[in-house]
Amino acid sequence: MAGGVLAQAELSPAELFRRARLATFVQKDYPEALRLVQLALQKTPDNAPMRILLSRVYMLTNKREEAREELDIVLKRNPQNREALNQYIELEYAATDPAAALSYINKALEFYPQDEEYMLKKAQALYDVKDYPEAFILINDILVRYPHNPEAKALATQIRTFASLDQITLSYDFFYFNKNYNSALNETPWHIANIAYGHRTNRGIVIGRVNYANRFGSSGLQVEAEAYPRISPRFYSYVNVGYSGNEPIFPRFRAGYSLYANLPQSYEADLGLRYLRFSSATWIYTASAGKYFSNYWFNLRTYLVPGIQSLSHSYTFTTRYYFDTADDFLSVAIGSGISPDENRSILLDRPQQLSSRKVDVWYSSRINKVNVLLLTGTWFNEAQPDRARGTQLSFGIMYQRRF
Repeated sequence: MAGGVLAQAELSPAELFRRARLATFVQKDYPEALRLVQLALQKTPDNAPMRILLSRVYMLTNKREEAREELDIVLKRNPQNREALNQYIELEYAATDPAAALSYINKALEFYPQDEEYMLKKAQALYDVKDYPEAFILINDILVRYPHNPEAKALATQIRTFASLDQITLSYDFFYFNKNYNSALNETPWHIANIAYGHRTNRGIVIGRVNYANRFGSSGLQVEAEAYPRISPRFYSYVNVGYSGNEPIFPRFRAGYSLYANLPQSYEADLGLRYLRFSSATWIYTASAGKYFSNYWFNLRTYLVPGIQSLSHSYTFTTRYYFDTADDFLSVAIGSGISPDENRSILLDRPQQLSSRKVDVWYSSRINKVNVLLLTGTWFNEAQPDRARGTQLSFGIMYQRRF
């Protein structure tokens, strides 16, 4: 026996390390693994992989303090050691202390910001410490950056079951019509504002909204209810109803429904309809297809309005680039026609359906995690009967507070 021990002592550190790993992960002989890796460390005490293996053996034998000491030695020399950070996170989870694991995940993210693995670990840790609102925000950010990640999709389903995130939204839009329009539009720019309160349930978010508008020299109010119920991990929907007693500032009734599908390969699609009641009813049908690619989102949407003699249609192509989170992005859209989902939708009530072009720009930024600021600008140019083409310019600002 003594000869065998002496022979092992003459082995190279690399061979001792190989045999220690074999004893740890294959043979499950932890006393032998401990002896071999300690012998290897006598020859190369600064070897980080060996100390990490020693920490693993201590962890597997429920010697957590000794395991921490070995990992502390490694991280003191190299705080960015990914293997050591991962093992520390696993160690704290083994000790049923997700809060401690979260602290090491945060340390890892200091060195590896926006790392897919660590972001997902953080979302899981936030869920485990029951910080559901923060977990909800993060998992949505992950799905924007890495929409193909099946673990993220599964975790998102779990988090949404518990997340409750209320929000208050304020917005204001200004519309200017150039001199090619009639005086009722050119001399009285539009002012539109709203306040909304949203509450997230385990089935999706529900929003109540009050809209104010000053158009055509008069003011009016509209009330709306909106929801985004989740049907399954693949399907969710959009539901909207609204009422106003102030025509033509707002349509008397409006309603909308769309069914959305999250498809394989980061594609998405939806089909829906909108209803606007002015002096008569207007039905609009809509469909879109989109795809996430890296930090980009591309979407093509159409609205179709059947008429007695013709079919009116509009198209919008949107490109969006996400920065750090789902609330930090820059969007540019080009298209034609008027959407029933935009503030100029009351112009759909005009009898003529003439050609138009538009460019929309949005910039959104999240501030201190719970504040979102959105700035918008639109250039809209359309043909008019018996007049030169008219140009509309609109500018908007939105502020949202989450709590």
